[in-house]
Amino acid sequence: MKNTERRDRELPYISDEEVFEEQKRARRLTQALNTADRSDFETINRIVKELLGKSEGAFINPPFYCDYGTHIEVGKNFFANYNCTILDVAKVVIGDNCQFAPNVSIYTAGHPLHPETRNTLYEYGVGVTIGDNVWIGGNVVICPGVHIGSNTVIGAGSVVTRDIPDWVVAAGNPCKVIREITDEDRKYYFRGREFDREAWEDVERIYNSGLR
Repeated sequence: MKNTERRDRELPYISDEEVFEEQKRARRLTQALNTADRSDFETINRIVKELLGKSEGAFINPPFYCDYGTHIEVGKNFFANYNCTILDVAKVVIGDNCQFAPNVSIYTAGHPLHPETRNTLYEYGVGVTIGDNVWIGGNVVICPGVHIGSNTVIGAGSVVTRDIPDWVVAAGNPCKVIREITDEDRKYYFRGREFDREAWEDVERIYNSGLR
């Protein structure tokens, strides 16, 4: 079996010339993205659409780094802020309306624990999935094989090593559930600060119109 086939089946594989050849496309596109005029949103959008395996209205603030791009699928209205890194050796599937703060890293790639097997250059990739309406805070690291449920918030600085369910706030190293998100949270925008009347009317208008 070829190493590219082993990689795509989440089996141990070695990065040979064929693997490196597949990475060249992503390196060319990320270089173009990361050197583009930051105010040229049209060019940025075009490169992002070409880079990712699937996207609909995605926007990424450069710089951005990935291994392949074609292994990344994002839903509607995806946004990633500066310095996002996705090592997409295996599939990374992200739902609708997800937002990444700066310095978010998703690692599907890994290496064996034991030095004798690790030094053979065998490595692996195990996929990551993220549901809809997820907000990932700054400097979060998401490790191989993790699933993050829909409508969840991951606090800044977290290291996510295990699955996180729907509708929770989770944080820490290792990342753990802190509490559920409830309807009571709707009227607040930050730590007990309620939306003012003007903003709240706009929130309800947007929500009720189905714009988001």
